[in-house]
Amino acid sequence: MIQSETLELLEWSRLCQHLATFAATKLGFVAARNLVIPTLQAESEKLLAQTKEVYELETRLTAGLSFEGIQDIGESIERAGLQGILAGNELLKVATTLSGARQLRRVIDNQQDVPVLTDLVAELRTYPELEQEIHRCIDDRAQVADRASPNLAGIRTQIKQLRTQINRLLHNILQRHSNAVQEQIITQRGDRFTIPVKAPQKDAIPGIVLDTSTSGATLYVEPNAVVPLGNQLRQLVRKEQVEEEAVRRALTEQIAAVQTDLERLLAIATILDLATARARYSLWLHANPPRFIDYPATETITLRQLRHPLLIWQQQHEQGRAVVPVDLLIQPHIRVVTITGPNTGGKTVTLKTLGLAALMAKVGLFVPAKEPVEMPWFEQVLTDIGDEQSLEQSLSTFSGHIRRISRILNAISSIDNQEVSTSSLVLLDEVGAGTDPAEGSALAIALLKYLASHAQLSIATTHFGELKALKYQDERFENASVEFDEVSLSPTYRLLWGIPGRSNALTIAQRLGLNLEVIEQARGYIGGATEDVNQVIAGLEAQRKRQETKATEAQQLLEQAERFYGQVSAKAAALQERERELRANQDAAIQNAIAQAKGEIAQVIRRLQKGPVTAQDAQQATNTINQIAQKRLSPPPKPKAGFKPQIGDRIRIPRLGQTAEVLSNPDDDGAINVRFGIMKMNVKLEDIESLDGEKVTLPKAKKPEPKSEEQPTPQQAAPAIRTSKNTVDLRGSRVADAERVLDEAIALANGPLWIIHGHGTGKLRQGVHAFLKQHSRVTRYEAAEQADGGTGVTIAYVE
Repeated sequence: MIQSETLELLEWSRLCQHLATFAATKLGFVAARNLVIPTLQAESEKLLAQTKEVYELETRLTAGLSFEGIQDIGESIERAGLQGILAGNELLKVATTLSGARQLRRVIDNQQDVPVLTDLVAELRTYPELEQEIHRCIDDRAQVADRASPNLAGIRTQIKQLRTQINRLLHNILQRHSNAVQEQIITQRGDRFTIPVKAPQKDAIPGIVLDTSTSGATLYVEPNAVVPLGNQLRQLVRKEQVEEEAVRRALTEQIAAVQTDLERLLAIATILDLATARARYSLWLHANPPRFIDYPATETITLRQLRHPLLIWQQQHEQGRAVVPVDLLIQPHIRVVTITGPNTGGKTVTLKTLGLAALMAKVGLFVPAKEPVEMPWFEQVLTDIGDEQSLEQSLSTFSGHIRRISRILNAISSIDNQEVSTSSLVLLDEVGAGTDPAEGSALAIALLKYLASHAQLSIATTHFGELKALKYQDERFENASVEFDEVSLSPTYRLLWGIPGRSNALTIAQRLGLNLEVIEQARGYIGGATEDVNQVIAGLEAQRKRQETKATEAQQLLEQAERFYGQVSAKAAALQERERELRANQDAAIQNAIAQAKGEIAQVIRRLQKGPVTAQDAQQATNTINQIAQKRLSPPPKPKAGFKPQIGDRIRIPRLGQTAEVLSNPDDDGAINVRFGIMKMNVKLEDIESLDGEKVTLPKAKKPEPKSEEQPTPQQAAPAIRTSKNTVDLRGSRVADAERVLDEAIALANGPLWIIHGHGTGKLRQGVHAFLKQHSRVTRYEAAEQADGGTGVTIAYVE
């Protein structure tokens, strides 16, 4: 009973509802809503292993695991086992489920490093022959197909012919007695064909009246001439139904024969879907897999940045406030943690967060905390949270708490009669509250000492100052408190360890304007010792804040140093790569020059070998070889001093700490346009340098040239000339193929690009224009001159 109370107090059903939204099938949805909590640690370990492997597949596969086609066919299988006959739509569901399960198994079998899932689907039997037989006999409309039975096909042929005969006969009657009918149509009443006859002329067409219109003006008559045919048609339809039922019965018997395997298939599909839901929910929570530790033997409970999963959902879907994480680091010797602090400070939320984390780990969910997540496997999670006051049962708040605590103690003693339990997590909210403070405090101390000896771990919130001193009397106790901002008079929801919470009631009352005389008198009643304790606690809190500030500053410095180191390493790597490229280009140029020189020298030698060699020939050959050496083997000229940026060069802007691409030549003011990332800007030549640190040689001011010479200015560009290199012919291509070819052409272009797409339907031209419009290197585009192709050719200007 206390277990169900705990789940209700922790709002476990809400978490299950959230988990169910990540299920892909109805099977998984129902299983998630009714999540079963394991009773053995081995079961939890197995569930966690499933979640980890599916989590890995979800991040590895583009669409994750697919459960398409898998449906809840449990009732159909059960009815087949009881010799019932399944309908056509139920048979199709069985077939699609078999196909979906087979596809799921194929995906898992093709993956590496998923041994748990591979073992799970190894025993999955999907009966492809049964699936094929169902699809052969049942069409897409869930009707029995003609091909299912030769007899059925013959019967349906007879039915079709008979209906055609009836329709032809009725049309003849309609034409002969057109004045007596209400409309020139043939209607059906049940399985009988009728003619709508005007009531006053019912005798004009002898037959059986099968129905009457609401107004009574129309009678639906089956003419005597078609009654025998109608009777014959009814017999054939009945034969058809019998034959269809025989087909469906045969398929149902095949399903019943493999009922056990199909039930196992559904169970495996449910397990996989539930594991997928757990993995996707964990991924959405940004949670991490827990590791069950040996506590309280040697290992520490580690839950850093632990967040409440229901509050995360509320923040994301209901626009709630930001979730404040808590840190829970509990040493192995600690059995009881008392949390103190003001109301609405987050004490109760801390209890619920830990309780939900323990349950999530048990059912195979990841825990929304920072890695590593290390916690014990608790066999029982027992809570007393909230007000148990009940007017119907005449229970006060204190009585309700005591009754629930009694059930907790009974649950602990029922599973472990040893001195120390190794399996229970006990969460108590406002322990000892609701009665006389002195007696309530004494009861709380006794209860917590009992739990220290009989429960694995207990967390209790309290306002009693006496409980703060337990830490200094018994090493199994630890203090924690929720932080309170005295400036804003509001809690920060942060959990502080090792420091008990101090009383803030008088401070708050004073700042809210309560009479100072009353406040001073209250302080006198408290006594000096309490004030001294509060001052000591205040000093500890101030010291903690200073340490946290220094730790934050140190962390920021470390991150800044790591960032600078990364930038310097990247720049050094870029320079080394640039140096390797230059060296490789120089080596290639030298080798090319040597090869050409050798070829030319070989030609000279071959000419000398063709005939007798004279001194004049030898001298001429020597002169030729000297010319080759001077031309081909002379050392490369030294680069001129200074760096001149060209369009397309990569340069560095030291004052911005950025590398950029040159987009334009220097203007009259000595500035160039550059781009880094998605940004473009103008920079002065003196503000840039090459990637190897060489500064730009600034051009000297030139005297204006005489106007009479009419020399072209730098801004006057040479007219663009169409060649085979700057022309792309896309005629006959699809838009997708044309975009790929066009992207490659633009990447190599440096100026106008003529694109031949023709007229046709206009789709290729529209696709080309849409592609050019969004391309970052195309500044504009326009149709060519009429003599150059007109609207069948587009000129794109590439920067």
